[in-house]
Amino acid sequence: MKFLPAKVFLTKGVGQHKYQLKSFETALRQAGVAQQNLVQVSSILPPGCKVISRESGIQELIPGQISFCVMARADTNEHGRLVASSIGIAVPKDKEQWGYLSEVHGHGMNSQQAGDMAEDLAAGMLGATLGFELDPDTAWSEKEQAYKSSGLFIKTTNITQTARGLEGLWTTTVAIAMFLFNDQLNGPQQ
Repeated sequence: MKFLPAKVFLTKGVGQHKYQLKSFETALRQAGVAQQNLVQVSSILPPGCKVISRESGIQELIPGQISFCVMARADTNEHGRLVASSIGIAVPKDKEQWGYLSEVHGHGMNSQQAGDMAEDLAAGMLGATLGFELDPDTAWSEKEQAYKSSGLFIKTTNITQTARGLEGLWTTTVAIAMFLFNDQLNGPQQ
């Protein structure tokens, strides 16, 4: 049996609770995937994998199913501490080529910083695979234009969740790329 995702969607959420696990579960609930048994995988976007909307993707999920995802997660129990989770995606123009997903999770980054870093990482990995590497010290805005004008990429994008910790509570942010298969019951790919 081959597990080759046909679709992927991006989602995010934030949770706050006095218990860290419940904070995480609340973030997953806000992301729309708390009812899944999540299996985290590394960051390859399979050839031909279609990026779909969150709404369409959530409709395809079956409660309790084992679902594969790339997840970024950040937690804090410090009042006022900024946490960020971001997933970046780089989609190649050639549908026979794989793309990349990246995850960024950390403290002290705002949404723009985390999102730019996630896109930069995904684009850099795809660029290296395609033989198009740029100086890592170049600003993301310049690299983004170079990657897109190269004709090798269709798009780069990100989904990012940030939040500040609250007194006496755990705060958890998640950003997730959820993979979907053509047949959610694990049948052969069509």
